[in-house]
Amino acid sequence: SLRIKASVEQSLGNSRVLMLLGQLEKLNGEAVLSDAEVSRHITSKILHLIQTQEKTRKEITAKGSSGMEVILASLEVSGGRRVGVLVSKGGTAILLQLLITTSKEWPPSEELMLQLHTILAKVGPKDRKFGIKARINGALNITVSLLKQNLQNHKLLLPCLQVLRVYSANSVNAVSLGKNGVVELLFKIIGPYSKKNTSILKVTLDTLAALLKSKANARRAVDRTYVPTLLAVYQDWHRNDTRHRHVHIRKAILGCIRNITNIKLGRKAFLEADGMRILYSTSTECLSVRTLDPLINTSSLIMRKCFPKNRLPVPTIRSVFHYQLPHIPAEGPVAQLYRQPPDVDDVVDESDDNDDTEADTENDTENEEDEKNHKTQNDDIETDISKLRPKENLTRPLEDLKMYECFFPELSENFQVKVLTSCQTPAVLPKSLAPIVVPTAHAPSPLSLAQGELTDLPLDLDSICISKDGPGGAGGAGEGLAQELERVALEEDTLNGQSQSPVVGSLQGELEHDDDCSSHSSGELGVLEVPDTAALLPLHDPELYIDMVKGTKSVPQYTEVAYPDYFGHVAPTFREHILERVYGVQRAKIFQDIERMIHPNDILDKVVYDLDLKRLIDDGESLKFNSQFESGNLRKAVQVRKFEYDLILNSDINSNHYHQWFYFEVSGMRVGSSYRFNIINCEKVNSQFNYGMQVLMYSVQEAISGHPRWVRTGTEICYYKNHFSRSSIAAGGQKGKSYYTMTFTVTFQYRDDVCYFAYHYPYTYSTLKMHLQKLEALRTPQIYLRQDVLCETLGGNSCPLLTITAMPQSSSNDQICQFKNRPYVFLTARVHPGETNASWVMKGTLEFLMSPSPMAQSLRESYVFKIVPMLNPDGVINGNHRCSLSGEDLNRQWQRPSPDLHPTIFHTKGLLQYLSSIQRVPLVYCDYHGHSRKKNVFMYGCSIKETLWQTNVNAAACDLQEDLSYRTLPKILSQLAPAFSMASCSFVVEKSKESTARVVVWREIGVQKSYTMESTLCGCDQGKYKGLQIGTRELEEMGAQFCIALLRLKRLSSPLEFRNSSHFLDVENDLIESRCKVTSSTTYVLDEDEPSFMEEVDYSAESNDEPEPDPDPQETPADEDGLSDSELALRRS
Repeated sequence: SLRIKASVEQSLGNSRVLMLLGQLEKLNGEAVLSDAEVSRHITSKILHLIQTQEKTRKEITAKGSSGMEVILASLEVSGGRRVGVLVSKGGTAILLQLLITTSKEWPPSEELMLQLHTILAKVGPKDRKFGIKARINGALNITVSLLKQNLQNHKLLLPCLQVLRVYSANSVNAVSLGKNGVVELLFKIIGPYSKKNTSILKVTLDTLAALLKSKANARRAVDRTYVPTLLAVYQDWHRNDTRHRHVHIRKAILGCIRNITNIKLGRKAFLEADGMRILYSTSTECLSVRTLDPLINTSSLIMRKCFPKNRLPVPTIRSVFHYQLPHIPAEGPVAQLYRQPPDVDDVVDESDDNDDTEADTENDTENEEDEKNHKTQNDDIETDISKLRPKENLTRPLEDLKMYECFFPELSENFQVKVLTSCQTPAVLPKSLAPIVVPTAHAPSPLSLAQGELTDLPLDLDSICISKDGPGGAGGAGEGLAQELERVALEEDTLNGQSQSPVVGSLQGELEHDDDCSSHSSGELGVLEVPDTAALLPLHDPELYIDMVKGTKSVPQYTEVAYPDYFGHVAPTFREHILERVYGVQRAKIFQDIERMIHPNDILDKVVYDLDLKRLIDDGESLKFNSQFESGNLRKAVQVRKFEYDLILNSDINSNHYHQWFYFEVSGMRVGSSYRFNIINCEKVNSQFNYGMQVLMYSVQEAISGHPRWVRTGTEICYYKNHFSRSSIAAGGQKGKSYYTMTFTVTFQYRDDVCYFAYHYPYTYSTLKMHLQKLEALRTPQIYLRQDVLCETLGGNSCPLLTITAMPQSSSNDQICQFKNRPYVFLTARVHPGETNASWVMKGTLEFLMSPSPMAQSLRESYVFKIVPMLNPDGVINGNHRCSLSGEDLNRQWQRPSPDLHPTIFHTKGLLQYLSSIQRVPLVYCDYHGHSRKKNVFMYGCSIKETLWQTNVNAAACDLQEDLSYRTLPKILSQLAPAFSMASCSFVVEKSKESTARVVVWREIGVQKSYTMESTLCGCDQGKYKGLQIGTRELEEMGAQFCIALLRLKRLSSPLEFRNSSHFLDVENDLIESRCKVTSSTTYVLDEDEPSFMEEVDYSAESNDEPEPDPDPQETPADEDGLSDSELALRRS
């Protein structure tokens, strides 16, 4: 009876399983999402029967049974979260084991294999270790074998290819599959255009592309001449897919070509197969269809990668100018530079392209180097608490530091009546510090007119009439401008033994007789049309500027003056918006570059300017260039097409890189023609030129007509990797390091114009000297101002040091005591010559400090300011971007500066060390800088706590105890200054910055409020100036707002000592209330904060937000106290 009962239960169980399988199969056919719960209920019952009845389990898995197929079919229709659950429950291993078991049957069940591969194709992408599991279980060979046997069975072929695609994502699997002949197998499936089986072809191409990421498989494809095959297939699909219904297949073919060309052999095969012409022609035919952009972008990427790497057309990438150092550093890039044999070709060498460069071929994004830097950025954070903890240790003996006592007479001054009643000249330094005396011209300097070449007939400087009649006057800009005054040069007068004097360069002027001017033997006088800007620019004087230039010493011994520096700059009254990026502009420029290789006969390749040849080329058919003036930088100009020029920048002196700053003159242009300029040896991997920044242009015609100003200009601006490559020597051992192109297009508006282009608003060393002398004239009896010469630079120029505070109100002991006990604020700027915005911010600070406003007076009464406005005069003078004449970044020398190689840093640090030694550590130290790849103005500070927060280092509670007052000044600035962004500030100390001014002054001098203030070179993306490019007005305003912030800091830190001024309080409250309050927490700031882009080649516009409207004029303070030159100019115009 028991046997009968068991038999009945078994038959009932089998019938129940068959019934449940039937229900499940029906649900699989319907595939309705609402039936998921029903399917789950049925499968749980089947699972229970299988677990409790062995015969049922064997029947379902027996050969010929459809039970397993029904169960797999239920998985096949599932997706998303259900597949993820299957993976998490170990379903991958079960499916792979089932695949192995099924393959051992002969013949294997085709339906079961189909279902298994279909499910594995879904499961694989969800399982991160799928490739490893498949290889260990031996599933790779089973799928490959099945694929070989079913090349004509399209039903089974598709899921097999899908699984192979997942297998190939693992690099080890890709190599193994390639050895098993899968690459050759896939090329049997790939064929010409056909409307049939497109899904199979797409999966085949994707699988092939995954396999070709392996160098071994790529070489295998090249050896079997598959590169011409792929190009032919692509051409066929391009020709026949006229309705663009199979763009995904065409893109997949390009994906295969892209991966093959990641190796040198692949690039060579591509070029030999005429791939450049094929992809160029097919891409140009696609330009009119926006939906084909993915094809154009990928084609462009391949062509740029395969474009043969060229050497820069220069004899050496070292600077054209040479300065012999007093001694060579023992190590570092300068030492390596001097150790190179003289016959070494440092432009390019054979090692540049020897190896496969998968990592440097832009596989996914144009700026992948940035992304790599981001991934390793946290490695740069300092984790050694001993190095983070400030240590006030004097590295120089006290006796040595006493030499700086002469720079602090305010600490011992007794202020007799004679001092209070008259403005004394600055004290002369001791002879031991070797001050430089700025020479003055006591006799007229000779000058000659040049047209093509300098004439032999001199013209006295005094015979030049500087006309300030303005437009329409006797000296107005009219037809006389057609007569060129090519050079107004001041040559050396050998008869009188006078020293060399400057040139006012390339003015389009006129020669005329004037009875009011002193005559010359020739009877001709050079009339320079100078706009009368005295009312607009009270700190600018063209004649004084010429005098200042005479005392400026440059390595090239410049004898010319650029007109923007001579005329001055009045900030424009109109807003200059961040340029909206035109879609596809970069792609168009790259295609024009590729045309050079495809149509070489169309390229002029004509050198029109070359500093290496020491000559200028002028045939009347090309633009004329010049950069031989203070702060100028342009090494070579090559005319590529009629209206296109390649420009090469000069390296920093005693260096072979740092190509970013440019400042040059252009003339001989045609009105209405669009000229394209390409600076082809940029080095940074990205630039704000990709995000709306424009170059600066200064038109002499505009200046003469009454608008002397730098304006943002240029269209079709972009920045991208080009086909020029640095040698491994120049790249510091890295091979195949590419240069980048910054390109812009300009249409000139005036005939016979002379225009200047610059990276940012120029601010020369001679301009600084002129401004300082003009500021001296603004001194009142209430202002204490000293101008000293801190030291002499390597190039023989003086480094000015300013002391600004308020004179004591009387000579009483209380007043003198208050004077001597004022805290110090130490400011420096312009350690990097290319960051000219730092000087404009400093100009705003100095003007505010010297203004007669009540706020400025309160500030002077609160602090003693020690200011070094230009830490790197030599670099500024000679057109460097980052280094001094020593070829080193001076902001990396603060730990151990050399008195011979880094005198300005050595003595500036000495001043700070002296203050520390006498227990007068500055309250605030701030170094003004410019930032090339971020927007807004922001600060970097130093904090132990915020640095450790970015790491996993366990620190004791005592190490994290820190006064948070270092955040106060940036917080105040975020309330006061519309350009300032607290969200961009960082207080993290990095290992790579341990020798910068900010960190050294914090650690060694003990200044807790030690900052670097970074000003954008581009513009703002927040606040009142959102969407606008930054100008000199905003930069000078930032300098003034920094002063106001210091005054508010004083009030917050010692409210009882603060002199209550109702005027100050009212203005301050108005300023604070009119600004939005930024209080976001500090985050770790990366070098590159721009958003990533989906497109591989092109960049989209960063933001389409409309800029905020102009502020209400009524919100602006009515008084002009404390305003900068440019603000006064605007107010009065």
